[in-house]
Amino acid sequence: MSPGDWQAILLTLQLALVSTAILLVLGTPLAWWLARTQWRLKFVVEALVALPLVLPPTVLGFYLLVLLRPNSWLGQAIESVGGPSLVFSFSGLVIGSVIYSLPFVVQPLQNSFYAIGNRPLEAAASLGAKPLDQFFSIAMPLAKHGFFSAAVLGFAHTIGEFGVVLMIGGNIPGETQVASIAIYEHVESLAFGQAHQLSLVLLGFSFVLLAAVYALGRGRKPMSVFT
Repeated sequence: MSPGDWQAILLTLQLALVSTAILLVLGTPLAWWLARTQWRLKFVVEALVALPLVLPPTVLGFYLLVLLRPNSWLGQAIESVGGPSLVFSFSGLVIGSVIYSLPFVVQPLQNSFYAIGNRPLEAAASLGAKPLDQFFSIAMPLAKHGFFSAAVLGFAHTIGEFGVVLMIGGNIPGETQVASIAIYEHVESLAFGQAHQLSLVLLGFSFVLLAAVYALGRGRKPMSVFT
Protein backbone atom coordinates (compact mmCIF):
# COMPACT_ATOMS: atom_id res chain seq x y z
CA MET A 1 0.00 0.00 0.00
CA SER A 2 1.04 3.59 -0.58
CA PRO A 3 2.16 5.94 2.23
CA GLY A 4 -1.14 7.76 1.76
CA ASP A 5 -3.07 4.55 2.48
CA TRP A 6 -1.11 3.93 5.68
CA GLN A 7 -1.73 7.54 6.67
CA ALA A 8 -5.45 7.03 6.12
CA ILE A 9 -5.38 3.87 8.26
CA LEU A 10 -3.56 5.63 11.10
CA LEU A 11 -6.01 8.53 10.97
CA THR A 12 -8.91 6.06 11.02
CA LEU A 13 -7.52 4.29 14.08
CA GLN A 14 -6.91 7.62 15.81
CA LEU A 15 -10.48 8.71 15.07
CA ALA A 16 -11.88 5.41 16.31
CA LEU A 17 -9.88 5.53 19.56
CA VAL A 18 -10.83 9.12 20.38
CA SER A 19 -14.48 8.61 19.43
CA THR A 20 -14.78 5.37 21.43
CA ALA A 21 -13.31 6.99 24.54
CA ILE A 22 -15.78 9.88 24.28
CA LEU A 23 -18.66 7.50 23.56
CA LEU A 24 -17.95 5.47 26.69
CA VAL A 25 -17.77 8.59 28.84
CA LEU A 26 -21.03 10.00 27.44
CA GLY A 27 -22.84 6.74 26.75
CA THR A 28 -22.37 5.10 30.15
CA PRO A 29 -24.45 7.56 32.23
CA LEU A 30 -27.01 7.80 29.44
CA ALA A 31 -27.37 4.00 29.24
CA TRP A 32 -27.60 3.76 33.03
CA TRP A 33 -30.34 6.38 33.11
CA LEU A 34 -32.28 4.67 30.33
CA ALA A 35 -32.03 1.34 32.12
CA ARG A 36 -33.18 2.71 35.47
CA THR A 37 -35.60 5.55 34.76
CA GLN A 38 -39.37 5.16 34.93
CA TRP A 39 -40.03 8.34 32.96
CA ARG A 40 -42.95 7.70 30.64
CA LEU A 41 -41.36 9.64 27.77
CA LYS A 42 -38.16 7.62 27.91
CA PHE A 43 -39.00 6.22 24.48
CA VAL A 44 -38.36 9.65 22.95
CA VAL A 45 -34.77 9.63 24.19
CA GLU A 46 -34.33 6.02 23.08
CA ALA A 47 -35.61 6.93 19.61
CA LEU A 48 -33.18 9.84 19.37
CA VAL A 49 -30.27 7.65 20.43
CA ALA A 50 -31.23 4.94 17.91
CA LEU A 51 -31.90 7.38 15.05
CA PRO A 52 -28.47 6.87 13.39
CA LEU A 53 -29.37 3.20 12.92
CA VAL A 54 -32.02 4.07 10.33
CA LEU A 55 -31.06 7.57 9.20
CA PRO A 56 -28.94 7.70 6.02
CA PRO A 57 -25.42 8.77 7.01
CA THR A 58 -25.39 11.53 4.40
CA VAL A 59 -28.50 13.06 5.96
CA LEU A 60 -26.89 13.13 9.39
CA GLY A 61 -23.66 14.45 7.91
CA PHE A 62 -25.51 17.17 6.00
CA TYR A 63 -27.29 18.49 9.08
CA LEU A 64 -24.07 18.40 11.09
CA LEU A 65 -22.40 20.35 8.29
CA VAL A 66 -25.20 22.92 8.39
CA LEU A 67 -25.01 23.14 12.18
CA LEU A 68 -21.23 23.42 12.47
CA ARG A 69 -20.41 25.58 9.43
CA PRO A 70 -18.64 28.89 10.26
CA ASN A 71 -21.66 31.13 9.46
CA SER A 72 -24.12 29.11 11.60
CA TRP A 73 -25.06 30.29 15.08
CA LEU A 74 -23.02 27.50 16.64
CA GLY A 75 -20.05 28.07 14.37
CA GLN A 76 -20.08 31.79 15.14
CA ALA A 77 -20.38 31.08 18.88
CA ILE A 78 -17.34 28.79 18.74
CA GLU A 79 -15.41 31.35 16.72
CA SER A 80 -16.31 34.14 19.18
CA VAL A 81 -14.54 32.29 22.01
CA GLY A 82 -11.51 31.56 19.86
CA GLY A 83 -12.44 28.00 18.94
CA PRO A 84 -11.38 26.38 15.66
CA SER A 85 -13.61 25.72 12.69
CA LEU A 86 -15.13 22.25 13.06
CA VAL A 87 -16.04 21.52 9.45
CA PHE A 88 -13.37 19.83 7.33
CA SER A 89 -11.31 19.13 10.45
CA PHE A 90 -10.45 16.17 12.67
CA SER A 91 -12.55 17.67 15.48
CA GLY A 92 -15.56 17.70 13.18
CA LEU A 93 -14.95 14.05 12.31
CA VAL A 94 -14.95 13.20 16.03
CA ILE A 95 -18.28 14.97 16.59
CA GLY A 96 -19.87 13.20 13.64
CA SER A 97 -18.46 9.83 14.67
CA VAL A 98 -19.68 10.15 18.26
CA ILE A 99 -23.23 10.96 17.16
CA TYR A 100 -23.31 8.29 14.44
CA SER A 101 -21.92 5.51 16.65
CA LEU A 102 -23.86 6.42 19.80
CA PRO A 103 -26.46 3.60 19.58
CA PHE A 104 -23.71 1.01 19.14
CA VAL A 105 -22.38 1.95 22.57
CA VAL A 106 -25.52 2.93 24.48
CA GLN A 107 -27.68 -0.07 23.58
CA PRO A 108 -25.23 -2.85 24.66
CA LEU A 109 -24.62 -0.98 27.90
CA GLN A 110 -28.32 -0.42 28.47
CA ASN A 111 -29.02 -4.14 27.93
CA SER A 112 -26.26 -5.07 30.38
CA PHE A 113 -27.60 -2.70 33.01
CA TYR A 114 -31.10 -4.13 32.48
CA ALA A 115 -29.77 -7.65 33.04
CA ILE A 116 -28.36 -6.76 36.45
CA GLY A 117 -31.83 -6.28 37.91
CA ASN A 118 -32.70 -4.59 41.18
CA ARG A 119 -31.68 -7.20 43.75
CA PRO A 120 -27.90 -6.58 43.77
CA LEU A 121 -28.44 -2.83 44.02
CA GLU A 122 -31.06 -3.20 46.74
CA ALA A 123 -28.73 -5.45 48.70
CA ALA A 124 -25.96 -2.90 48.42
CA ALA A 125 -28.32 -0.11 49.47
CA SER A 126 -29.36 -2.11 52.54
CA LEU A 127 -25.70 -2.21 53.55
CA GLY A 128 -25.47 1.57 53.29
CA ALA A 129 -24.06 1.96 49.78
CA LYS A 130 -25.00 5.23 48.14
CA PRO A 131 -26.18 5.36 44.49
CA LEU A 132 -22.72 6.29 43.20
CA ASP A 133 -21.13 3.47 45.18
CA GLN A 134 -23.75 1.06 43.87
CA PHE A 135 -22.91 2.01 40.31
CA PHE A 136 -19.11 1.72 40.57
CA SER A 137 -19.00 -1.24 42.98
CA ILE A 138 -21.91 -3.33 41.69
CA ALA A 139 -23.22 -2.22 38.29
CA MET A 140 -19.94 -1.66 36.46
CA PRO A 141 -18.30 -4.99 37.41
CA LEU A 142 -21.47 -6.93 36.57
CA ALA A 143 -21.75 -5.12 33.22
CA LYS A 144 -18.13 -5.67 32.18
CA HIS A 145 -19.14 -7.76 29.14
CA GLY A 146 -21.45 -4.95 28.05
CA PHE A 147 -18.62 -2.44 28.32
CA PHE A 148 -16.37 -4.64 26.22
CA SER A 149 -19.04 -5.14 23.56
CA ALA A 150 -19.89 -1.44 23.52
CA ALA A 151 -16.25 -0.43 23.13
CA VAL A 152 -15.58 -2.90 20.32
CA LEU A 153 -18.79 -2.12 18.44
CA GLY A 154 -18.26 1.63 18.76
CA PHE A 155 -14.66 1.28 17.60
CA ALA A 156 -15.50 -1.02 14.67
CA HIS A 157 -18.44 1.09 13.56
CA THR A 158 -16.32 4.24 13.54
CA ILE A 159 -13.73 2.53 11.35
CA GLY A 160 -16.40 1.75 8.74
CA GLU A 161 -17.99 5.20 8.56
CA PHE A 162 -18.21 6.89 5.18
CA GLY A 163 -21.16 9.18 4.56
CA VAL A 164 -20.96 11.19 7.78
CA VAL A 165 -17.20 11.73 7.68
CA LEU A 166 -17.27 12.61 3.99
CA MET A 167 -19.99 15.22 4.46
CA ILE A 168 -18.49 16.91 7.49
CA GLY A 169 -14.78 16.30 6.86
CA GLY A 170 -14.38 16.15 3.12
CA ASN A 171 -11.37 14.37 1.67
CA ILE A 172 -8.21 16.09 2.84
CA PRO A 173 -5.19 13.72 2.88
CA GLY A 174 -3.54 13.61 6.27
CA GLU A 175 -6.34 15.58 7.93
CA THR A 176 -9.76 14.09 7.17
CA GLN A 177 -9.12 11.31 4.64
CA VAL A 178 -9.96 8.14 6.55
CA ALA A 179 -9.63 4.63 5.12
CA SER A 180 -13.20 4.34 3.81
CA ILE A 181 -12.82 7.58 1.85
CA ALA A 182 -9.41 6.50 0.55
CA ILE A 183 -11.00 3.29 -0.80
CA TYR A 184 -13.70 5.33 -2.54
CA GLU A 185 -11.05 7.58 -4.07
CA HIS A 186 -9.11 4.56 -5.37
CA VAL A 187 -12.24 3.08 -6.96
CA GLU A 188 -13.16 6.44 -8.48
CA SER A 189 -9.71 6.63 -10.11
CA LEU A 190 -9.99 2.95 -11.22
CA ALA A 191 -7.10 1.90 -8.94
CA PHE A 192 -8.84 -1.33 -7.98
CA GLY A 193 -5.65 -3.01 -6.75
CA GLN A 194 -5.05 -0.35 -4.11
CA ALA A 195 -8.74 -0.36 -3.18
CA HIS A 196 -8.60 -4.15 -2.79
CA GLN A 197 -5.53 -4.05 -0.51
CA LEU A 198 -6.97 -1.37 1.74
CA SER A 199 -10.35 -3.10 1.84
CA LEU A 200 -8.73 -6.39 2.89
CA VAL A 201 -7.02 -4.66 5.81
CA LEU A 202 -10.33 -3.22 7.05
CA LEU A 203 -12.17 -6.50 6.43
CA GLY A 204 -9.68 -8.54 8.42
CA PHE A 205 -9.49 -6.02 11.24
CA SER A 206 -13.28 -5.76 11.54
CA PHE A 207 -13.67 -9.54 11.53
CA VAL A 208 -11.15 -9.96 14.33
CA LEU A 209 -12.91 -7.34 16.47
CA LEU A 210 -16.34 -8.91 16.02
CA ALA A 211 -15.00 -12.43 16.54
CA ALA A 212 -13.56 -11.26 19.87
CA VAL A 213 -16.97 -9.93 20.93
CA TYR A 214 -18.80 -13.14 20.05
CA ALA A 215 -16.07 -15.30 21.61
CA LEU A 216 -16.47 -13.38 24.86
CA GLY A 217 -20.24 -13.75 24.70
CA ARG A 218 -20.34 -17.54 24.20
CA GLY A 219 -23.18 -19.02 26.20
CA ARG A 220 -24.78 -15.64 26.74
CA LYS A 221 -27.83 -14.08 25.06
CA PRO A 222 -27.10 -13.27 21.38
CA MET A 223 -25.84 -9.71 21.08
CA SER A 224 -27.62 -7.14 18.97
CA VAL A 225 -27.73 -3.37 18.91
CA PHE A 226 -31.42 -3.57 18.07
CA THR A 227 -32.44 -5.11 21.42
